[in-house]
Amino acid sequence: MIGRLSLPLAALLLLSAAAPPPAGPRARSWQTTADGGQRLQPAPVRPAPPTAVPTVTVDADRGYQTMVGFGAAITDASAILIQQLPPPRRTALIRELFGRGVGGLGLGFTRLTIGASDFSPEHYSFDDMPAGQRDPQLARFSIAPNRAAVLPTVKAALRVNPQLLVMASPWSPPGWMKTGDSLIGGTLRPDSYEVYARYFVRYLQAYAAQGVPIRYLTIQNEPDFSPPTYPGMKWPAVDRARFVGSYLGPALERAVPATRLLEWDHNWDQPEQPETVLGDGKAARYVDGVAWHCYAGDVSAQSRVHARFPKDVFFTECSGGGWRPGWQAGFGDAIRSLMIGSTRNWARGVLLWNLALDPQGGPHKGGCGNCRGVVTIDPATGQVTRELEYYALGHLSRFVLPGAVRVESMSSPSLPAVAFRNPDGGKVLLVYNNASSPAAVTVGEGARRFAFDLPAASARTVTWR
Repeated sequence: MIGRLSLPLAALLLLSAAAPPPAGPRARSWQTTADGGQRLQPAPVRPAPPTAVPTVTVDADRGYQTMVGFGAAITDASAILIQQLPPPRRTALIRELFGRGVGGLGLGFTRLTIGASDFSPEHYSFDDMPAGQRDPQLARFSIAPNRAAVLPTVKAALRVNPQLLVMASPWSPPGWMKTGDSLIGGTLRPDSYEVYARYFVRYLQAYAAQGVPIRYLTIQNEPDFSPPTYPGMKWPAVDRARFVGSYLGPALERAVPATRLLEWDHNWDQPEQPETVLGDGKAARYVDGVAWHCYAGDVSAQSRVHARFPKDVFFTECSGGGWRPGWQAGFGDAIRSLMIGSTRNWARGVLLWNLALDPQGGPHKGGCGNCRGVVTIDPATGQVTRELEYYALGHLSRFVLPGAVRVESMSSPSLPAVAFRNPDGGKVLLVYNNASSPAAVTVGEGARRFAFDLPAASARTVTWR
């Protein structure tokens, strides 16, 4: 069983049993059980006769969205903890998280915060001013707050995985651009729209100059929530549409055309909000897709909006935490709703929240006090714990390659499943047993059949050619 481990390279090699070997003619599979006793461990698959009736059917010729990857956010908290590790352990952990070799988790997608979130030791923007003062020329703009931890971490991840796709989201504009002159609360002043568009451009250009291109951008994290203890603001859909259509969209088109805009970046419970923006013709021409969070509503909202406005879909935030304890509850929900649910509802990429947190769920200032990272790093000892979200991500991130296409799969509600066809022709299937008793699973693709037994509340990833 893989549990708490420190990170010398020799210990990392213990993870090699969970890494996918080169694809061959036989089906291979890896399983995680409800109690965490097995965690992405190899599990047997047996051939089944062509006459066996499938409980899961795959049609690899019927394709849907093309995938970009799976991952988690490199917040200030995550980057600080990773950078505090001794260099050999830091290097080994980044290779493990972002690499595709032996023991690599294969993360290919990450999210940065434009300025502080609640998972920052201090609240800041990239152009802070004394109270009552403004900087319309952005003379004080600087990404210096990211130079000590965030930039070194994401650059190291890019060295390990040059295909890593990076997106970014702000929690708040600089306080002087807002009503209330504060990072907390308020909303964007009408006379700040033009300068805020330039602020985004400066950020994108500054990161590109550091060798970190930002591929996707959202204009506000959770724009229907104004947190009382950390940066944020409400920003109504009609005003977001005006900002994108008249200010930011044209500015990006002129200065950084490779960066794509995603709308919303909030929960499943208000699909009418992104529909309002996408229904605005002026804004819609600059919007490439919609980003979603998990904290309210149902994942089917992704398909509702996609059906009306067939643009890209991304799932960009969900956190584990003390409200969802235990393997059966936490792991099962992550597999069902995120790995299977979001991808079956058109998500091209799936992101969890903090990549790393400490044993107290920090460092943070305001906001969530019991969130859980993909890994937990104890800064006192350097010990790394791979949390249940690590294994939930791994059930797809280790096997589904960039450029893979989600393909048709059919199963019963007790066996939710999702399937992919990799660029090399290999197939990947993830199945979860949603029942309280073991299931005998038979997979059928054309005339091919294979079978395995799946314990209750457990997940199985199967690969074949």
